[in-house]
Amino acid sequence: MFDFFTKGKRRRAEGMENAARQLGMTYAAKDEYGYKSLLGDFKLFQKGTSKKIVNLLQKKEAELDLEIFIFDYHYVISTGNSSVRYKQTVFFVKSSKLGLPQFSLKPEHFFHKIGTYLGMQDIDFESHPEFSDQYLLKGEDEDLIREKLDENFRNFFTIEKNWCLEGLGYFMVFYAHNKLLPPAEITNFYTKGREIYKLLNT
Repeated sequence: MFDFFTKGKRRRAEGMENAARQLGMTYAAKDEYGYKSLLGDFKLFQKGTSKKIVNLLQKKEAELDLEIFIFDYHYVISTGNSSVRYKQTVFFVKSSKLGLPQFSLKPEHFFHKIGTYLGMQDIDFESHPEFSDQYLLKGEDEDLIREKLDENFRNFFTIEKNWCLEGLGYFMVFYAHNKLLPPAEITNFYTKGREIYKLLNT
């Protein structure tokens, strides 16, 4: 059993390292420089215990004042005598050109709709009912969020379903909850992440 998991980790590491080469990014097996400490204000990184970043891809574009990271993020949620390990592949951007309000966007489910009915925040757009029906949007400055998440942004996420996105100041994180993307999908994930960055950098 141990050998099976070890081989699986090795294959994934090799696949992610190959994806890094294809994208012109550097690869590190683990978070050697403590990037996790930059992410503590995001909801994803406030959950659970045993948090770790592995298979870290990185690219810095100095002329654009842009740093891009892709990595696997693991954490554990314990309830009573049981625990569940969550794993997802994350796209993270650091750029002083963003200047984002604090917000979180995630797929809206039945219990969210009940919560909204009972008064839980959900920022909706009358002009984009499909987007509003698909996603739960929350944040501290509703007016600024409405301005920043413009029509092009809403159109993008009307088509792109089941993603999570968080923004705060110079940082943005993009992922699908509890989903490790196969190495073969990393290039497409990178392209989507860069497109979202462009939509928010307006």
